[in-house]
Amino acid sequence: MRYGTIAIVCALRSHGEHGAVARLMTPGHGLQAAYVRGARGRRMRPVLMAGNVVEAQLSARTETQLPQATVELVHSRGPLLSEPLPAAAIEWATVLTATALPEGQPYPRLYQTLEALLDAIEAAPSASGWGAALVRYELLLLAELGFGLDLDHCAVTGASDQLVAVSPKSGRAVSAAQAEPYAGKLLPLPPFVREGGQGTWAEIDEGLALTGHFLLRDLIAERSRGLAEARSRLVERLRRAGGLG
Repeated sequence: MRYGTIAIVCALRSHGEHGAVARLMTPGHGLQAAYVRGARGRRMRPVLMAGNVVEAQLSARTETQLPQATVELVHSRGPLLSEPLPAAAIEWATVLTATALPEGQPYPRLYQTLEALLDAIEAAPSASGWGAALVRYELLLLAELGFGLDLDHCAVTGASDQLVAVSPKSGRAVSAAQAEPYAGKLLPLPPFVREGGQGTWAEIDEGLALTGHFLLRDLIAERSRGLAEARSRLVERLRRAGGLG
């Protein structure tokens, strides 16, 4: 098995004296784990930072063997790692990808959306410019792994307009009229989730509360408490940046 691919670095775990196992998100092969010689050396450490785009050459004698990889830097997001909020967002998006996805299954939409999210984090002057993109990525990841929310029609009436909330149990949208008797028991559905756009700080906070509920219930709880804590720290930083707490 031998192929070359563009990839986003998502995680790195030490292996041996100088090497490491890199987890790479690729457009055509999904999440791939590969051993990189010298990964912890001075030359390779800046290349294998989370969020970086690399050109990787993977090879293995059999399909069951851990591939070895040589990587070359295509685009570095290292400068962002000195900025607390962008660094936390990149860390969260990449570690979520590395933890949640099974290896070797292609998810081209997830790759494209992760790439767009990282580009937005890099380009936007503040987190209000990429917060909505983070919510969309989390929603897509849930959907790709079989935990998608039904946000197109009211769970009670089947209507597709005035959808303002989501049932925390079923993950189905609820219209304004049907949601009123259950105020405080449903999760808000911010308009940007269905209509597009960036959203206000308050709407981004609502969107993250929505995706966070289902991520914690369906994905994160079974994998890592540390992952849940990482997301909680990111959300708290976003709330402070937006003046929400």
